[in-house]
Amino acid sequence: MILREEDFRKDALKLSAYLMSISARTAPKSKGEDDIEIIYVDDKDKDRIAEKMIELAKERGKGWKRDGKCIKKAEGILIIGVKGGKPLGLNCGACGFNCDELKKIERKGGDFIGPNCVFKILDLGIALGSAVKLASIINVDNRIIYRIGVVARMLGITNADVAIGIPLASLGKNPFFDRKEDK
Repeated sequence: MILREEDFRKDALKLSAYLMSISARTAPKSKGEDDIEIIYVDDKDKDRIAEKMIELAKERGKGWKRDGKCIKKAEGILIIGVKGGKPLGLNCGACGFNCDELKKIERKGGDFIGPNCVFKILDLGIALGSAVKLASIINVDNRIIYRIGVVARMLGITNADVAIGIPLASLGKNPFFDRKEDK
C-alpha cells in the first residue's frame, strides 16, 4: 500500500489533537481539582464556528472575520474550557470576593461567564500551554484564539464558563500567523 501525506493528514491532525488533549488533561491543576473541559471539533461543526465568527464581524470588528477565515483553513479545533465558579476555599481575593461570596454571587456573562476563581483560570492557561507545547513539538500549525471559545459557547458546543480554541493545520505555511485584515 502507498499512502500520500494528503491522504492521512486529517487523521494525523486528529491524532495530534487527541495527544494534545492528554497534555491538557494531565497538566497540573490547583489543589488537584479538575474542572477542565476538552472538545475536538472538525468538519461541519468547525465550519459553523468559522461562519459564525465571520458573521459576528459585522458587529464586533474585522478581527472576527480574519480569524473566521483562518479557521476555515484548519483541519480541526481543540477547544479547552473551564468551569470557574467553584472556588478552592483559599480566600485569596483575586476574583474580587472571598470564596463564600463567590459561591453566592450572581454570575453573569458576556463572552464568558464570571466572575471566576483565579486559580481555575490559571488551570485553563496551564492546560492550554501544555496542549500547544505538544503541538509545537510535533510541528502542528496552531494558535490560541479567544474568539473560537466565545463562538463555541454561543453555539452550545461547550458548557465551560471560559473557553479558548486552538485551530490545527498541517500546511506548507501556518495559516494562523501573518494574518491580514480585510480592508
